[in-house]
Amino acid sequence: MCRWLAYSGSPVRIEELLYKPKHSLIDQSLHSRLGAETTNGDGFGIGWYGVGDTPGVFHSIEPAWNDRNLRELAGHVTSGIVFAHIRASSGSPIQQTNCHPFRHGRWLWMHNGLIREFHQVKRDLTLAVDPDLYPSIEGSTDSELFFYLALTLGLEDDPPAAVGRAVGLIEETGRKRGVEHPIQMTVATTDGDSVWGFRYSSEGKSRSLFYSTAVSTLRDHYPDNPLFHEISDATRLIVSEPLGDLAGAWNEVPESSYGVIHRGNDELHRFAPVN
Repeated sequence: MCRWLAYSGSPVRIEELLYKPKHSLIDQSLHSRLGAETTNGDGFGIGWYGVGDTPGVFHSIEPAWNDRNLRELAGHVTSGIVFAHIRASSGSPIQQTNCHPFRHGRWLWMHNGLIREFHQVKRDLTLAVDPDLYPSIEGSTDSELFFYLALTLGLEDDPPAAVGRAVGLIEETGRKRGVEHPIQMTVATTDGDSVWGFRYSSEGKSRSLFYSTAVSTLRDHYPDNPLFHEISDATRLIVSEPLGDLAGAWNEVPESSYGVIHRGNDELHRFAPVN
């Protein structure tokens, strides 16, 4: 599978997220504690919002721990919304177009998990993509196709409903093909303003996902920690696994749930497929 993080808050150099934490995403690329694999070395990607109309993305098929360009870029790019993803392929080729996060217009998307028996359902699901969106699909992963299904089903208007409809379609299609548990997912998506994170699986045993405790609470608990005085109350992280061991800093996202972060306000809701 994969590991990822989604950051929203005070503008920060990307290296502060990828390299500085004790159990950073770079450390997780070699020593994942909660993933299906210990090593996630099948490429990586980052996405961020800056001065352009669309987010920037950088993808590489190199292992994240060994890419000099990533370290150089991370030390010089600052953003208030950052997506980062390290990949462990579930079968699709290791190529840049298969690295997350995926981009369409203002939107970014990344996924940990899989559509099971993808080769059996790929044609049916591909034909469900809006013909106007289909030419934008560049890679061969189930994750990118999932993104374009969500876009087809209204992601830009109502992300939770669109993801629910996409998951419902994937489950319906898979079960018609005899797949018992069609999808396993944690997903993050953003339009550069709000960030949504989803945790769901058909079998009810989803991959790990955590969100950070409110900065104001951490500041009260750890008044001598300078980090919590440098970032705003609006700062939040959603991660596949915690970036450190600080007590009280991380909270597990409940099974079959989604959260939304919007300018410092965050909400947690139940998630269910829409059939």
